[in-house]
Amino acid sequence: MPDTERIFSGIQPTGRKHLGNYLGAIRQYVEGQDRGQGIYCIVDLHAITVPHEPAELRERLYDTTAVLIAAGLDPERCILFRQSDVKEHTELSWLLGSVTAWGDLNRMHQFKEKSEQQRELVSAGLFFYPVLMAADVLAYRATEVPVGDDQRQHIELMRDIAERFNARFGEVLQVPAGRYPRVGARIMNLQEPTSRMSTTYGPEQGTVYILDDADAVRKKVRSAVTDSGTEIRRAPDKPGITNLVDVLAVIRATDPEAVESEFEGSGYGDFKRAVADAVVDFLAPVRERYADLRPDEDAIETALATGAEKARAIASDTLVDVRHAMGIGPPRS
Repeated sequence: MPDTERIFSGIQPTGRKHLGNYLGAIRQYVEGQDRGQGIYCIVDLHAITVPHEPAELRERLYDTTAVLIAAGLDPERCILFRQSDVKEHTELSWLLGSVTAWGDLNRMHQFKEKSEQQRELVSAGLFFYPVLMAADVLAYRATEVPVGDDQRQHIELMRDIAERFNARFGEVLQVPAGRYPRVGARIMNLQEPTSRMSTTYGPEQGTVYILDDADAVRKKVRSAVTDSGTEIRRAPDKPGITNLVDVLAVIRATDPEAVESEFEGSGYGDFKRAVADAVVDFLAPVRERYADLRPDEDAIETALATGAEKARAIASDTLVDVRHAMGIGPPRS
């Protein structure tokens, strides 16, 4: 087992990255570089479980890599790699399938949501997705997985898989813990504040993309759906204001209560302007650095290849132990 904090998380290369991705996950990745060994994976194998265009997938992978580095991930201080470059992920997912219950997979919320969106084919890969996700993490014996709140069910399943494996074959796998932001774990669509911000569903006007220019960000925030009241406070009957309070609190690294106190007695207009300005200032450095990084695809490939080599050095050791414990392949020398 690792003798230091080992932090792993993966991010889909599909779709443009938005404010919810940044506040719910990417900022945790950056912070993790200073708390332990950060291992971050761009999960292109997960991306092919739904219909996709191959050329677009590659372009989006480069986009995502550039966004991550622009946001503060340093390939010299963490391990950043492409999932498909490390074959141990797919091998371990098959081995873990032997200790994964079909019923558990059948109850996964995201499978139900995504399968309903597929008109022609619901792939077996989509059904098996959570096992590959478990393999992504367990291959590195990660102690912690920083994710958004929507991944909580997947984290609990991977913990169950690790515990079931260990009970059957011995203490081989680390049982990881999910790390969820206290505030900002689930950023909602600005036009439909009861639904999380997403690139695949919900009004695009309610999705703030990391690479949106300042005018686009301000327009989206100022047109955010609120309610008929005037109070700036979080409450179940005020999902729009609650969402904006959370966004501002995360960006300022303060408590939501401090935001509520600051804007007590203010109108929605003043509050939205403050949120819009904060989001613009927050995203501007990332957008500017991205513009410098993205054109150099050779440099991106070099960074990913270097990261994959480091990742395989860890994952291959885990696979040796897993194969030995399960009686797979020749005996360990």
